[in-house]
Amino acid sequence: MGLNSQRTKPFQGRQVRTFSAFAVGLAIVFVLTGCDSYPGSRDPGVAVVAKEDPAVTSANLSSLSAIIARSPNDAQAYNTRGAAYAKTGHFSEAIADFTKAIQLQPDFSAALTNRALAYRQTNRNDAALADFNRAIAANPSYGPAYLGRGNLERAQGGFDEALADLDQAIRFAPESAEALHARGLIRQRQGNHPAAISDFGAAIDRNPFAAPPYQARGQSYLALGQYQMALDDFNAALNVDNKNADAWAGRGMADEKLGHKTEAVESYQQAQTLDNGNAAARAGLSRLQSGRIF
Repeated sequence: MGLNSQRTKPFQGRQVRTFSAFAVGLAIVFVLTGCDSYPGSRDPGVAVVAKEDPAVTSANLSSLSAIIARSPNDAQAYNTRGAAYAKTGHFSEAIADFTKAIQLQPDFSAALTNRALAYRQTNRNDAALADFNRAIAANPSYGPAYLGRGNLERAQGGFDEALADLDQAIRFAPESAEALHARGLIRQRQGNHPAAISDFGAAIDRNPFAAPPYQARGQSYLALGQYQMALDDFNAALNVDNKNADAWAGRGMADEKLGHKTEAVESYQQAQTLDNGNAAARAGLSRLQSGRIF
């Protein structure tokens, strides 16, 4: 997505295709978010469930329940209904359906991976890891399981193990924007910003309509002192999602470094409006309000 370097207002109400860590065609949808290359930015370490239209989800659940009623031994149907439950945040029901699918088909890597993702949402990380391991044992070339396990290891600080898993995820699914973004986050955390920028750029090439890789790449550009490139990326992130406080804070920092003091204050203030606890915005405002602007 090519933005010019001129300041633009973030677009309003744009529909975005979110990042996903899901079994192909089975549609548990998660969003990879955040990284922490500058003070105050945060990585929650667990994926966020994407919002779905309640009416559509209800219709899907009704149809899937009808299929299960007709074919109570259909593992695929249980897995698909479990994904529909997970998309609405009904993780107990989702886990029950994934468990039934696994009982019917013990080597069902997709259901094992989906249940692991649901376990992560309910803070059952040991159970999630066990399911990711089972999914990989059942199908050693199943990319989503490596991606899920790599993200879990990353959240727990196991960066070497996470990198190995994400390398495998990319090997088996080279078009996976999610895996490239996740690997970039680890390289960024380790201070390898050129490699991180390469991964974020590859993720953007595969899905230019998701904000997190733009934001993450902007943070790596900040770390390398490439402030105009950082500003362009934060603008791109905000064009996709203008409610992202960390992207506003990142834009404020890029503007501050470029000497755009008034614009930096505006961006920091917007970040604080969206998230009053945003540490980067608070620190930026403190610097700029200490006599240089007001």
